Amino acid sequence: MKHYLSTLTIAGSDSSGGAGIAADIKTMTALDCLTSLVVTAVTAQDSHGVHAALPMPPELVTAQLETVLSETPPMAVKIGMLPNGAVIHAVAATLRRFPSCPIVIDPVMVATNGSRLMDEEAIGTFIDELLPLATLLTPNIPETACLTGLPVSTPDELRTAALRLRDMGARDVLIKGGHRKGTTKDDLLLTGSDFHTFSAPTLQTTNTHGTGCVLSSAITAFLAHGLPMPEAVRRAKEFLYLALLRGKDYDHGPALGTMENGQWTIKNGSY
Repeated sequence: MKHYLSTLTIAGSDSSGGAGIAADIKTMTALDCLTSLVVTAVTAQDSHGVHAALPMPPELVTAQLETVLSETPPMAVKIGMLPNGAVIHAVAATLRRFPSCPIVIDPVMVATNGSRLMDEEAIGTFIDELLPLATLLTPNIPETACLTGLPVSTPDELRTAALRLRDMGARDVLIKGGHRKGTTKDDLLLTGSDFHTFSAPTLQTTNTHGTGCVLSSAITAFLAHGLPMPEAVRRAKEFLYLALLRGKDYDHGPALGTMENGQWTIKNGSY
């Protein structure tokens, strides 16, 4: 019998099932975690974009969080879509009242098709109230530029931006390099005083819907299993890369590797 660890995802729903809470649950389940959830927004979404979104009332977000945290304290928490300042405040205020555990924050601001998923005026609330709670912050390059106001084109600029995010309160920072062109995709991790670079060959695929959700959820699961941060990130990167290799072209659009027979099936094996 497998031993399942408790994790929690705080994020929006994706009606296509490819990103958001659906991707979080599939990923954490594949990595032997029993996942509770707090819904922050409901979206009308498919693999091509977000067509509508409705934020949850902040009092309902608080009620969900209090109920989950009181009965099933998680070993690690992942935070994704937070649509506005009121929801951000509700999440931050509630988490501060409960015993701490690793918190992975994926600052979901804009969808791939350009649809805004966080109100522009909420960014200040995110920086002031939630970012300091991050055990690990996982911005992509545009999100890094938005949060820091710094250029992020060169390796030195990325290191400077990572240090700025740490100075803003995040304990560790993983800047994802998926938006950069080239034969490899390089992610930069700052943990303690050390930088780590994780490289993978660039894959020619359009099956990328939900990649950020899968990566942050996999890191959360590996942290729940007790792995140190660099190893958790390395394993999560491997998991995502294999899922991308297993991506399928469906009639309605792209998707990452899928769950089959209780396992996340990938091209070269399964988790």
